[in-house]
Amino acid sequence: MSQQSVATRLRTARSGDRGRRPRASHGRPPWMERPHWYGQGAKAAALVVLTVIVLYPFVLAIGTSLAGREELNANGGYVLLPHHPTLEAYRVILSGGVVTQAALVSIFITLVGTALSLACTVMIAYGTSRPGTVLGKPILLLVLGTFLFAPGIIPTYLAVQQFKMLDTYAALILPVLLNAFNIVVVRSFFQSIPEELYDAARIDGAGEVTVLFRIVLPLSKAVLAVVGLFYAVGYWNSFFNAVLYLNDSSKFPIQVILRSYVLNGQSINASAMGVHAVPPATSLQMAVLIIAIVPIFCVYPFLQKFFVKGVLTGAIKG
Repeated sequence: MSQQSVATRLRTARSGDRGRRPRASHGRPPWMERPHWYGQGAKAAALVVLTVIVLYPFVLAIGTSLAGREELNANGGYVLLPHHPTLEAYRVILSGGVVTQAALVSIFITLVGTALSLACTVMIAYGTSRPGTVLGKPILLLVLGTFLFAPGIIPTYLAVQQFKMLDTYAALILPVLLNAFNIVVVRSFFQSIPEELYDAARIDGAGEVTVLFRIVLPLSKAVLAVVGLFYAVGYWNSFFNAVLYLNDSSKFPIQVILRSYVLNGQSINASAMGVHAVPPATSLQMAVLIIAIVPIFCVYPFLQKFFVKGVLTGAIKG
């Protein structure tokens, strides 16, 4: 076979291979191309369905709390969109009764507990993040050990009883004052701060306290906002510790009262509050539920922008 025929066959094979290769638009890989209209439509439809599933129970609770007795009886006890909304259920609940006292207790526990938890978390995280801290490694190992060895109910109860904290607000704060995961997140964020900032502050004569309050904390607003929200949600939703450690019903937080009215079916004595037209029990229960949800629910939009920046930066860097 001549060299000219071999060269001709090679050129033919190469041209055939080029014809079978898939074409990439503008030289980009397929995953970088713009999605098709049906893909975007499917994502939008899935998002709408999930949004409806999440919001439907919340809207149903609000509608039922605003509905009157006639509408509730006509719709089988629950109303999504009442035609004649009324705030009578909220007026009865907030007229100085048990629910108001429980809401004030929850607000007090949430504010004080969150402040103390943030302060202790920052101190432990900063101390264990700096090299050369006295007993820094043993304290860090002690914190990490709580991931593996969680205390049981009986040892915790005995410790609370030994320190004379039964039937006090301290029993709702001190046993859950610190969270090991939050400490690790804040510590990792502190370690991600450039070392040059610490060196520059020490050259200027700043001590550890000054470095913490003047340099570290202003740079840590995102992670502190997220961790503070985690603590606040935990204190606001505190239920089991209140049932376990409190005997005085006047000290019960809002979650215990919510359980009494919604799950146990306990009725609100509206006549003792000077109310003659008692709202339906279902409206009162849903109103208590909304009052227990709304305070923390209103905080989320203001801290949403800090979630990704705070948690991911503190968890990945270090």
